[in-house]
Amino acid sequence: MSKLRFISWNMKQKESNWQIVLDSEVDAAMLQEAKQPPSAMKDSFIVDREGEWTEPGLSWRAAVAGLKPLEKIDFTPINTQPIGANNPEALMISQPGSLAAAYVRIKDTGEKIIIVSMYATWMTPIRQTGSRWIFADASAHRLISDLCGLIGREKGHKIIAAGDLNIFHGYGEGGNLYWKGRYETVFERMAVLGMHFVGPQAPFGGRQAEPWPDELPVDSRNVPTFYHNKQRLETATRQLDYVFASESLTDRIKVKALNSVEEWGPSDHCRILIEVET
Repeated sequence: MSKLRFISWNMKQKESNWQIVLDSEVDAAMLQEAKQPPSAMKDSFIVDREGEWTEPGLSWRAAVAGLKPLEKIDFTPINTQPIGANNPEALMISQPGSLAAAYVRIKDTGEKIIIVSMYATWMTPIRQTGSRWIFADASAHRLISDLCGLIGREKGHKIIAAGDLNIFHGYGEGGNLYWKGRYETVFERMAVLGMHFVGPQAPFGGRQAEPWPDELPVDSRNVPTFYHNKQRLETATRQLDYVFASESLTDRIKVKALNSVEEWGPSDHCRILIEVET
């Protein structure tokens, strides 16, 4: 049985990382913190919003890209618009640069799948609170609200949504139950929409943290997809990148974090490989 191959990847705002995307030998990519492709590579990709890459004040965004020559798929980006606009053929987006989507039509079978790249931006409470918190679950919920515009039936939709949500799965920072509860609402709400969390998760979704961090539950199946500036690739501990799929697709999908030291690549996030049986 043949397969489609996608990646999801936070590119860390590096234009040069488009070459890594091209070398990944996938059919399409769901990208976050993506700069515009170099002009020398413009004939290698079909991207959403070509020629109008970012909103004012942004130099990068979430993006979807089809990799030419598109041997297995037809790739059609979905137009987006800000909330309050009235184009019935465009998807409303709450936060500029946070979501991009495309129709993928499998040439051999005619099956259509929607792929979505998601990036949950960091937020802070208003100054009057005196708080120093940063959080991204509120942005993740905005992404879910936007995603609803692609769902027109209770069951049978075919969507793969992936990206950097900047939240944890199954725990809160340092074991904090308050934040664990807030993060769980994101996964629960996606499940209500028929969008199930499909990975990456151990044992087949990549290497797990070593040494095991104190904050991570001992039975967690999380795999590290991000390392911060006080860590090395070898000591990465936190998973921030996730893949969700419609119930009608879950038994056909395999997800793996390319998180070994050899595979990781030139970003603080590793690539997530998504394979779909056709």
